[in-house]
Amino acid sequence: MNVAYLSIGTNLGEREQNLAHAVALLQQQVDVKDVSAIYETAPVGVTDQPSFLNICVKLETDKDAQQLLDVCQFVEQELGRVRLYRWGPRSIDLDILLFNHENIETERLIVPHERMFERAFVLVPLADVSDGDTPQLQQAAQLLTQMDLQQEGIVKWAEQVSVSQFVQDVQ
Repeated sequence: MNVAYLSIGTNLGEREQNLAHAVALLQQQVDVKDVSAIYETAPVGVTDQPSFLNICVKLETDKDAQQLLDVCQFVEQELGRVRLYRWGPRSIDLDILLFNHENIETERLIVPHERMFERAFVLVPLADVSDGDTPQLQQAAQLLTQMDLQQEGIVKWAEQVSVSQFVQDVQ
């Protein structure tokens, strides 16, 4: 069984519902084990857009990393993701942060995610669902202790709940 961590973000429409729908759709194809609290964060890159809601999920799957990427892109399509420009607003965005202990670099996928260690909006929710059992997770936890979360603009939007509670309104 493969263990993966995903980052999920949204800043268009009913943001909290978008996150719940994404987790519900994921749950149909993989075993979502844990979901972080929801965090509201300022946009990065293109700052003239609405704030994001972000979560991380921990999952187990028999799919390989490329197949998991296909699942993530399917969820994005189902939820109306349109890629207008880099770092632009989006209804949903799913990124594979970590996949087992693997380092993957293909045309379609880079794992660990190439910018995860620079982004508090990824590291904070990742800390909610990780157990620090890999060098990448230990590195993430160490970097998090060095960040000024208030300066990073990260605010807890909703407390962490079980996966079933998180998606209950969607089902």
